[in-house]
Amino acid sequence: MTSRQAGSWTIHDEQDLGSFGRGSLKKVSVDLPDGVSFDQYVILLPEAVIVAAVNDQDEVLMARRHRFILDSWVWELPGGYVEDGEDLNAAASRELEEETGWRAGRVEHLVTFQPMVGSADAANHVYMATDFEKITDDLDINEATEVRWIPLDEAAELIKSGEIVGAASVVAIDRIIARRAVG
Repeated sequence: MTSRQAGSWTIHDEQDLGSFGRGSLKKVSVDLPDGVSFDQYVILLPEAVIVAAVNDQDEVLMARRHRFILDSWVWELPGGYVEDGEDLNAAASRELEEETGWRAGRVEHLVTFQPMVGSADAANHVYMATDFEKITDDLDINEATEVRWIPLDEAAELIKSGEIVGAASVVAIDRIIARRAVG
């Protein structure tokens, strides 16, 4: 029997509300530590990888795409869902190549985070890639309209200006910049 830590929420019931694409939605009935009860809707998504490809000139490879939910054009790092049974390193390499046409010689896991921990289980695994080879110039129009190497200091400014807004891209770029500052 596990002991409960003070402040833990108590789960009474979980109801599967169905699937959508690769995700699912459930309703969870919980009690807060103070006794208040309510239903929380929870989104379950598969693991995802995000790749910060960084070259010798301290530039990061980014894709420009339209995000209909925001109705905005934004810059993002390549990434996507991990296939069933797929190794995370292999997924990072695959996503980089599929979305940018560049193949990495090396990928390294940097950090895993949950972007919406209050309402979703959606683990994001951030990778840094190095040692590149250009494989193709053909871009999938559904993935990006432009791919380019952006200096890290410019990427930091694009975060400030709101042109990079995706949580995974922000976390990855901040992590790379912090890592470079430490040496």
